[in-house]
Amino acid sequence: MKKVLVLMLAFGLFFNAYAQNTKIGFTNADYVLSLMPETKEVESQIAAYEKQFTNSIQQKYQDFQTKVAEYQQNAPTMTEQVRAQKEQELQAENQSLQKFQQDAEQSIVKKQQELYQPLYGKIQTAIDKVAAENGYTHILRAEALLFISDEKKGDISDMVLRKLGVEPPAKTEE
Repeated sequence: MKKVLVLMLAFGLFFNAYAQNTKIGFTNADYVLSLMPETKEVESQIAAYEKQFTNSIQQKYQDFQTKVAEYQQNAPTMTEQVRAQKEQELQAENQSLQKFQQDAEQSIVKKQQELYQPLYGKIQTAIDKVAAENGYTHILRAEALLFISDEKKGDISDMVLRKLGVEPPAKTEE
């Protein structure tokens, strides 16, 4: 029993000593990203990429609508067999259009990840440098925090921005 008590006391002292050397900070990477000048260029590239798909989808949809209208106009004069064949063709084209739209959405997401990845890499490098220079042992994502007793204490977002060469906006008192 004495051994367990001594062991618990030693563990408590060790944990207390460890906790005293712990310095925790937090940052909001999306906030930092929004203020980086490169973000506007990335957003512009993504918008242009997305517009290409949008234009293509709109053209394909208009073509499809024209074929549907043509079918509806000529359906009464078609034989049952021709009508069934045209309906199958229209269904296949509709499915193709939906697949193209899904593939376009996936391609846009992939392009976003591809273009933002280097920026998040720069942010991570800046976070690592700020943490090392200021003695932080842990840096958390601000979005993951459930409770912050003092939002000004521990927020390294502005230091990260400065490390990236971006002057953070002035904070207004509330």
